[in-house]
Amino acid sequence: MINTNFKSIIGLLKSFPNEQSCINHLEELRWNGKVVSSFDSESIVYSCAGNKYKCKNTGKYFNVKTNTLFDNTKIKLQNWFLAIYIVTSHKKGISSLQLAKDIDVTQKTAWFMIQRIRNCFGDSSEMLSGKVEVDETYVGGDINKMNTAKKKEMNQKGFKSGYQHKTPVLGMIERKGNIKTMKINKSYGKKIKPILYNNIHKDTAVITDGFGAYKDIDKVFKGHVKIEHAKGIYALNSFHTNTIGGFWSLFKRGMIGIYYFTSKKHLQMYIDEFTFRYNSRDICTSRRFNLMLNNIEHRLTYNNLING
Repeated sequence: MINTNFKSIIGLLKSFPNEQSCINHLEELRWNGKVVSSFDSESIVYSCAGNKYKCKNTGKYFNVKTNTLFDNTKIKLQNWFLAIYIVTSHKKGISSLQLAKDIDVTQKTAWFMIQRIRNCFGDSSEMLSGKVEVDETYVGGDINKMNTAKKKEMNQKGFKSGYQHKTPVLGMIERKGNIKTMKINKSYGKKIKPILYNNIHKDTAVITDGFGAYKDIDKVFKGHVKIEHAKGIYALNSFHTNTIGGFWSLFKRGMIGIYYFTSKKHLQMYIDEFTFRYNSRDICTSRRFNLMLNNIEHRLTYNNLING
């Protein structure tokens, strides 16, 4: 097993000095000494030259990159590993323009690489419990700060100000635990409540602000504590929404300061990026890197990214 107990980019490059070392590490993580066919998991596998393998049942050749985010890529794995390290380590994220300079590829290639990486973050299926803070935020520019043409376009759509033109994002965070985040179409009770019921244990104390969409959730959960911000109340003993508020603050600093703009279409992938970093905040750099590599079996083609 390659020593991957690194803490820096220099350590990463020492651990993976060439393409073969990257391949060996991926094979160890994916197969742990027993190669499994990418086309038939029950098939016998023959080892071939050039890090290739042959599936007996299908007659097809494959390698450790087949059916992963590295599938059909011409970019060296060492560059991919460096990109993964940077994306998962930078607290506020990194722009595709900056990544392009760091690993010497075009901006378009860097953007596609980052989107492929984001596609592998996904969301935890574990239910939240204990004390869970719930809050929503809105992503989109301030109409009053838009240029004349854009402001006119918004006004023609009936958007004058406020949150009407913005995309709502729902967050649920377990105190001292993980966070779940997702883009939603509308911040209505009938949209939000089913999400809460499917992601939070019923014996949980749910903490929210006074937003009307959370009304009557105490009929399902063990308890519902409302922190009435509109009345100047921001905490009731140990109950508050400061934890989820801190996450939104970090998320928005990244979206505004690093990415500047993202479409509604791709927003969830950006949300997943910040969620992954938050949920892996207590593990070391090398473990976070390997955690990402253990979830690479999600291939995203450029056509699906643009048109899907």
